Amino acid sequence: MQTYEIKKDIYWVGAVDWGIRDFHGYSTYAGSTYNAYLMLDEKVVLFDTVKKEFKSDLLHRIRSIIDPEKIDYIVVNHVEMDHSGSLPEIIDIIKPEKIICSTMGEKNLKAHFHREDWPYHVVKTGDSISCGKRTIQFIETRMLHWPDSMFSYIPEEKLLISSDAFGQHLATSQRFDDEVNETVLMYQAQKYYANIITLYSPQVRKLLKSVKDMGIEIDMIAPDHGIIWRKDPMKILNAYEDWSHHRGCKKALVIYDTMWHSTEMMAKAVADGIESQGVNVQLIDLSVNHRSDVMTEVIDSKGICLGSPTLNNGLLPRMAGFLMYMKGLRPTNKYGAAFGSYGWSGESVKLLNKAMEEMKFEIIHEGIRVKYVPDHDTLKLCNELGKKMGEMVKAGCERE
Repeated sequence: MQTYEIKKDIYWVGAVDWGIRDFHGYSTYAGSTYNAYLMLDEKVVLFDTVKKEFKSDLLHRIRSIIDPEKIDYIVVNHVEMDHSGSLPEIIDIIKPEKIICSTMGEKNLKAHFHREDWPYHVVKTGDSISCGKRTIQFIETRMLHWPDSMFSYIPEEKLLISSDAFGQHLATSQRFDDEVNETVLMYQAQKYYANIITLYSPQVRKLLKSVKDMGIEIDMIAPDHGIIWRKDPMKILNAYEDWSHHRGCKKALVIYDTMWHSTEMMAKAVADGIESQGVNVQLIDLSVNHRSDVMTEVIDSKGICLGSPTLNNGLLPRMAGFLMYMKGLRPTNKYGAAFGSYGWSGESVKLLNKAMEEMKFEIIHEGIRVKYVPDHDTLKLCNELGKKMGEMVKAGCERE
């Protein structure tokens, strides 16, 4: 089992999950990792564990460096089971002097594992603990993305162990940002933010400000998933700043589902109108695009056009499901418009507008409904709707 020394006497000892393809509704076609870190000092510290099924990977890597029973402290930055699933068995082997966690971490560990006898050591923002040559400082990051979450910062190394923040679901044999394709890395980081962190964007903004105000120097960020940032940690910090404000670039999406291609015809006309205004547009058919990949595009788009036929006085199931998923993540700072075909009742446009209003999108048009199959005049109206969206997106991006 390969280990990686990320700093002098600090090692990556986690696990690579090459086979995972779904993470509670998030498409993880690129796999993932469960990162854990081992620091050798006068006090030996293990930061987080791994998913239960990967306990052996973690132990083999630790044993290649040190006898696990020589580990003094376990830091639990995050209690979610992909990082704590193997914790009870690891504790039985290590018998640590301290299990370091936040106040909510202690509460959640007890709720998950029902162990009152573990040697909990509760910390809060501003607390620190000496391990010998190095110190660990703790920063609570509640609701990024669980109430127990926290960061561990090692000032002597300028190393931030960042729990689930700044991660990606990406399985590779490389461990660092300068070893992988940058485009792939940033896409996976954006996808991770869009599908896991978006809801907590206000907390991200506060955290980034706090880190800046505290004057924390960072030359490496080690998250609990994916690649470690050592080449340019500011790249991901700046990206989180942009994503947390839901700043849309000069880009619009036309997201649709269709029954007998009428709504698809309308979608293409809307997209053509947007493109005519010099705005980047993506035409996204929900029948062939996973909701988590669609959300990845939503996060940096300024305009969102939604199209669906009416089915049983409602929306097609894929569109209804996507709306439920998107509403839960609460993207903001978007322009919205709706369109759709119908046979005899025609509620879809009204329902799409209502959903976007609930997300506080700025609705730029009442929407376009067509009975059965659109004719040339209707498609022209769809094209005009697209042009208006393109104009709004350009103007909005210029203001930002």
